[in-house]
Amino acid sequence: MARGLAYEQDIGANPFKFGMIGATDSHTSLATAREDNFFGKASPGEPGTGEERYLENIIQPDFLGDEIAVRHYEVISSGLAAAWARENTREAIWDAFKRKEVYATTGPRMTVRVFAGWDFEPEEVHRPDFAAEGYARGVPMGADLFAGPEGTAPSFMVRALRDPDGANLDRIQIVKGWIDADGAPQTKVFDAGWAGDRAPDAEGKLPPVGNTVNGADYTNTIGSAALAAHWVDPEFDPGQRAYYYVRVLEIPTPTWLAYDEAYYGDLNLPDDAVMVHQERAYTSPIWYTPYQ
Repeated sequence: MARGLAYEQDIGANPFKFGMIGATDSHTSLATAREDNFFGKASPGEPGTGEERYLENIIQPDFLGDEIAVRHYEVISSGLAAAWARENTREAIWDAFKRKEVYATTGPRMTVRVFAGWDFEPEEVHRPDFAAEGYARGVPMGADLFAGPEGTAPSFMVRALRDPDGANLDRIQIVKGWIDADGAPQTKVFDAGWAGDRAPDAEGKLPPVGNTVNGADYTNTIGSAALAAHWVDPEFDPGQRAYYYVRVLEIPTPTWLAYDEAYYGDLNLPDDAVMVHQERAYTSPIWYTPYQ
């Protein structure tokens, strides 16, 4: 995305203005893409196949070199695509993809919505007509935001709701990207909203939400079922192209490796095997362009 901004700066067009979706990339024809019911990316990785389930190369070293090779234990189970369609029809879903009003998750079915504009107020993120105001006075994920009134910075309204069958939410983040004066891509992550009574430290870093994972179990005694955030870019430069996307993190949960180990016993996995992770969602960006 940063490279796209650089191209736009040089040639006036951004060839990498993409939306974000997720997918499993599985080759099993099975709808088994949850961490607690994972049948692998390919048939050698199905349950009961022994060591191959964990050590089989999913990305082969002979294609891209040893340093790029990925073994099965290094992958997560899923990825999902979500679309904000006006109705549940092929035509409406196609339109949502075309306008990039789509987002990705690493597996959970969490709901995420974001709007950017020039005059959103903090309390408006809690309005019952939140979406109607977002469309009327701003733009949704996947859209372009052009220069606003002089002296203003873009404001963002974000809502996120957990997967009804999944984990609570940890935080909402805004990820901003831009090209600096030397032409180098820059990225910065801002915590925009979070669960609990945490506060950023002196360096602006938000403490972890905690961790309730015990083997293949966890509890929703931390985090929040829903989060809302109003955020204004504190470092906005009206003459600088930028993109913004929302990232929503769940509280820590077990990976499929932890569920396997709970079922099969000690798997003697490599030392870098990840047993606990934080699943998340990524929205399509909103691109700011400093002209009408």
